Amino acid sequence: MTKLPEAMTEMLQAKSNFNRTEAEYRFIETLTFSNFDEIVAMLDKSLTEDWMAMPVWARNLAFRLACLQAPKNHEIRRRAAADLRCFGPDWDGEAEQLEREAYHLEAMLSNGVKQEKAF
Repeated sequence: MTKLPEAMTEMLQAKSNFNRTEAEYRFIETLTFSNFDEIVAMLDKSLTEDWMAMPVWARNLAFRLACLQAPKNHEIRRRAAADLRCFGPDWDGEAEQLEREAYHLEAMLSNGVKQEKAF
């Protein structure tokens, strides 16, 4: 189990620019080596506690890594797309692509193709 929740908390609570930068580095490193379940748990916790506290770049990175780790999971793609839509038109193209992928994956699942949680 990684220390992803602790790294996220440390990043969000950093006071000075130096401490924030160091905490962001630790968060990115920890996130990079976290598995799908750890990433989703961190997203669930941080977005439930304070939806706007997590920086957009950190949300995008976490959702992107989760999607890459679970390439046949339509649910995480839908969540990522919905999250992208909350932050302006800059991300609409990416959100549309994720929605298309989710739709395609869900259609495959309903046709009997087994959904994989992670590879």
